[in-house]
Amino acid sequence: MQLTNARSLPIFTKSLVLSAALGLGGAALAAEPAAMPQVSLRTNVGEIVLELDKEKAPKTVANFLAYVKSGHYKGTIFHRVIDGFMIQGGGYTADMKSKPTKPPVKSESKNGLKNDAYTVAMARTGDPNSATAQFFINVVNNDGLNYPAPDGVGYTVFGKVIAGQEVVDKIKGVLVDDKPNFQNIPVIPVVVTAATILKTPIQPKQ
Repeated sequence: MQLTNARSLPIFTKSLVLSAALGLGGAALAAEPAAMPQVSLRTNVGEIVLELDKEKAPKTVANFLAYVKSGHYKGTIFHRVIDGFMIQGGGYTADMKSKPTKPPVKSESKNGLKNDAYTVAMARTGDPNSATAQFFINVVNNDGLNYPAPDGVGYTVFGKVIAGQEVVDKIKGVLVDDKPNFQNIPVIPVVVTAATILKTPIQPKQ
């Protein structure tokens, strides 16, 4: 069982996948929490904003931001959509050509973050340390993907959707079909038109 970034994609079954204030001498010293980077993914069906946890997944977040800064995600599609599971993207263009990637990033699946609904995690092959550019957004609580998972590793969660959950819901419900070497591809491509780091962070929806 794997969420893969290779061309040979397995078929999934749900059962398988399935800052504090410190008082000092009467004065409160507030420890300012490190800002969490936020990334806007603009698609042809709406905008999704991700907040990335660089404290718990520093290598993964740095890797993802490097792809954002390089413009890698522009023109990529959500090439694998399974309602009741996840939506996956970041690797292919609308004509199903793979985009070149950087060296893989080491797994950080033991960071305590869970594959809950509207979290974002890295796709990989059977090698735990093979994640490159592809990511997926969980559309349900996928406890079976959490460390240690059936394979002893699980999948690295590195952030969450803080705006555009309705866009995720729209994507998960699109009509999909299969093509040679690919399954669950949206019939009408869901394209990332821009991926940018927000200069002014937004407040997550409660």
